Amino acid sequence: MHFRKMWYKISKWALIGFSSWFILHSLIICIDGLTNDNAKADVALIFGNTVHPSRQVSDRLQARLDCGLEAWKNQRVKKIVVSGGFGKEGHWEAQVMKSYLLQKGVPLQDLIVDDYGNTTRLSAQNLKNLAQKYQINSVMAISQFHHISRCKLALRQAGFQQVSGSSPTYFEWRDLFAIVREFPAYYKYLFRL
Repeated sequence: MHFRKMWYKISKWALIGFSSWFILHSLIICIDGLTNDNAKADVALIFGNTVHPSRQVSDRLQARLDCGLEAWKNQRVKKIVVSGGFGKEGHWEAQVMKSYLLQKGVPLQDLIVDDYGNTTRLSAQNLKNLAQKYQINSVMAISQFHHISRCKLALRQAGFQQVSGSSPTYFEWRDLFAIVREFPAYYKYLFRL
């Protein structure tokens, strides 16, 4: 009986501790992702997302692209890097992202395409591999607000020291699930698992 009470007490405090950690972490990444500090950078790295079978970018991806476009128009970045892999819908995300930005008036010489950014970590590493060629020292990560902290972590781990973030003002119900998903994803990146 004494063991059962002790086990209950330990379980209760472990649950309270874990819940507090989760809530605090989630608040921090949301605040970080929603705080656009208007920093300047050599490039904006726009992380890929869904491209529909019709080659139309998803609303979420369009919001990211428009956020990067705005930073470029306001001369907060010199170039835009679009990064994404081959999606299950049958398109190279980065190529479709490039086409979208070209149609919006970004000249080809201000666009860098990474067709192999299948994950956040790969996008960061691929950019590091391009850094010397394009003289990239500072990076502005552009993604949804809940993803920014992990993007910045991946970029720092890839070797960039000057990293900022910017997120579009685009919200949807699935963001609640994404905030929960970011908790284990962030620590997976932090401990390089």
